[in-house]
Amino acid sequence: MKSAMDRRSFMKGVAMGGVGAGVSGLAATTAEAQGADAAAASTVPRRQLGTTGETIPIIFMGGSRTFDMKYDRSLHRAHGFGIEYIDTAEKYGGGQSQKGVAVFHKQVGRDKVWITTKVEMEGERTTGEGLKKGLDDCLADLETDYVNMFFMHMIQDPRYLDPEFIKAGDDMKKSGKTKFFGFSCHHGNVPEMISKAASVGGIDAIMFRYNFRQYGDVELNKAMDAAKKAGIGLLAMKTQSSVPEDLEKVVEFQSKDFTLPQAKLKAVWADERIDGCVSQMDNLQILEENATAAMSPVNLTMTEFHQLNRLARMTAPYACLGCNQICEGKIAGKLKVADALRYLMYHECYGDPETARLLYNALGVEERDYERVDLAEAIKACPQGIRIDERLRKARAVLTA
Repeated sequence: MKSAMDRRSFMKGVAMGGVGAGVSGLAATTAEAQGADAAAASTVPRRQLGTTGETIPIIFMGGSRTFDMKYDRSLHRAHGFGIEYIDTAEKYGGGQSQKGVAVFHKQVGRDKVWITTKVEMEGERTTGEGLKKGLDDCLADLETDYVNMFFMHMIQDPRYLDPEFIKAGDDMKKSGKTKFFGFSCHHGNVPEMISKAASVGGIDAIMFRYNFRQYGDVELNKAMDAAKKAGIGLLAMKTQSSVPEDLEKVVEFQSKDFTLPQAKLKAVWADERIDGCVSQMDNLQILEENATAAMSPVNLTMTEFHQLNRLARMTAPYACLGCNQICEGKIAGKLKVADALRYLMYHECYGDPETARLLYNALGVEERDYERVDLAEAIKACPQGIRIDERLRKARAVLTA
């Protein structure tokens, strides 16, 4: 078995298509055989979150959905595994996610739950004072006087790391309304955003797109190293980098220890720079599989890493990396290629057509209308070789309300 450093060296050396990351666990039958009591008696490992002095579970609950307002079984079950970290946001679940988290933390005790919430930088939120007002609104929905961490949500404009917003974060921490401050990002300029955060200070943690298709990204690796040197916690999202299931089956991933989704997740944890990752665990089977994967002491073999690398190469034309500045920079107009393909992924891979349609149809007409746009140069520029025209046509066919 190779050491963790051997694995990291291998991952950093692969080409842009990477090795593996993702979310899931051992087969459901394994979890069932262990029994509920035995599973609940074990807890997932924890890692230090940057230099905050706090530890967090290496996997935590994604809150981009609604929760049962009386008794949410998934939240309580996760808590039994030591997954007390919940990642929610102002707009998640149509605005209902935070309210469900409020019910849960009152059932188990506020001090027994880590809550991270986020607001999008739009409208009144685009100033430091507006951002602070956003936190107040979140606290009202969450029915608490503080959160453990507050994020600027999905930012891609570097100006949100200017002194105005860093000061707003510092003010919110001094007020006691949040313990820590940071941001999430998953557009094409993730390395730029992480690098700037490492240089300006005031950012405690960053949640960003990180999966097996990006391990060979030199600029991203440099940015991650700079962030860790600056003491910033790094949290991975979009770790599955999913494509339609029938495409993944072609690779015929084989392992005596892990399923394919589990292997993706184990590969993320093999990178010691990652402090934890979020998973949308919206049913008990996925939750128990993921927790079992986290608790497993078994590491991936090089053969398993190579299989993930092969998967990345074979399915690249269906896996948008969100590098919108490349393709959209070749297009005249307002067409949102990366957003449309991300929403198509929600439909094809996440089993969430309702959210996919809602987000897709919220785009403006010019942001969706690809037929009046010359896509030839954008298709040539795509590093994944995606037939952008075909994928946009598919998105419109399945997501139009």
